[in-house]
Amino acid sequence: MESPTSPSDTPGHVEEPAIAAAGLTKRYGETVAVDAIDFRISAGTVYGFLGPNGAGKTTTIEMLTTLTPPTSGEARVMGVPTTDRDRVKTHLGYLPHEPPVYESFTAREQLGFAADIRRMDVRDADNRIDRLLDRIGLLADADDRIGTYSDGMRRKVGLLQALLHEPDVAFLDEPTTGLDPRASRTVIELISEQVEAGTTVFLSSHILPVVEELADTVGVLYRGELVAEDSPERLVERTERATGADSLEEAFLEVTTDREPV
Repeated sequence: MESPTSPSDTPGHVEEPAIAAAGLTKRYGETVAVDAIDFRISAGTVYGFLGPNGAGKTTTIEMLTTLTPPTSGEARVMGVPTTDRDRVKTHLGYLPHEPPVYESFTAREQLGFAADIRRMDVRDADNRIDRLLDRIGLLADADDRIGTYSDGMRRKVGLLQALLHEPDVAFLDEPTTGLDPRASRTVIELISEQVEAGTTVFLSSHILPVVEELADTVGVLYRGELVAEDSPERLVERTERATGADSLEEAFLEVTTDREPV
């Protein structure tokens, strides 16, 4: 198996991908949750990760974020093997499906706690926390306990926690779920700004318009296999030529029904 970061045989520099996987596989007994997937994700881009429930998306993210080891294959984040957990985690921001927040904390305390774990300068962290809370519409509620927050407000805190330290790579699982259209737009803009600043975003979402707007590349996982990977525009174009349908939703339905790459 070729390493996802094997040097090229041709002369010249080949840029290291921000995230790379080669033959990445996860089995639970006889069940294959993720089946030998390969990808290379360029730095400073958004990778939209799609798939129906049970496709293996969460398992893939957990392998890439060092939360679970692969059964076989390998992955690297910012050139660091995911087996090297301590080094990989210094590059990461992560918003899981259930935001990891303490209900007894206020939003300000939660973000301050995250900044302390990341060893951010206290003054810089306090300034950034205030700016982000204001930007995402939580400043007025910043000193209320998270236990009193709605699900959407908790998701906002989780997102800010993932982006607070301006990570090299951010894994975001459903960042706009539970948000009203105005809040969703703010989150999309915040993610876009983070990417412009150099962060690579691995975005998992069922809200296809969000993926279509943000993603440079879309990968579709179905029954553990990566069945399609291309830009949103080219996925739609290929589906339109094959079936006449002209939306990312139709492209997604096509490849997750027939299990054939478009």
